[in-house]
Amino acid sequence: MTDSQDAGATGAAAPTTPFEWVGGEDAVRRLVDRFYDLMDLEPRFAQLRAIHPTTLDGSRDKLFWFLCGWLGGPDHFVERFGHPRLRARHMPYRIGIAERDQWMAAMTQAMAECEFDPELQRRLVASFANTADWMRNV
Repeated sequence: MTDSQDAGATGAAAPTTPFEWVGGEDAVRRLVDRFYDLMDLEPRFAQLRAIHPTTLDGSRDKLFWFLCGWLGGPDHFVERFGHPRLRARHMPYRIGIAERDQWMAAMTQAMAECEFDPELQRRLVASFANTADWMRNV
């Protein structure tokens, strides 16, 4: 069955953006919260946690705002801060291979635990991996 056949059979239109595919703002918030909970609680993410502030509230909001727009939803981050300039914003923090790999592992686990569609997870992992590697500065 094709996507259009499946959408017609259920009466629902196929999502047009990854933002719709994940389930909108509520799903993005759940993803971000789970990601930071994992980073905060799991010892295997200690190096990644160490480059973040003591409290993660601001980091949670910024990632949520960024991901909403990056996934094709509302541009909350851009409205608040302008262009993301990801590499420049992260330059003050030591981001090496370990931090990149821990970020990817935490995000991959968060997506799985939030029960994202497996195909969407595969696509997002590929996109996140490119960005995460580009963020390395050591």
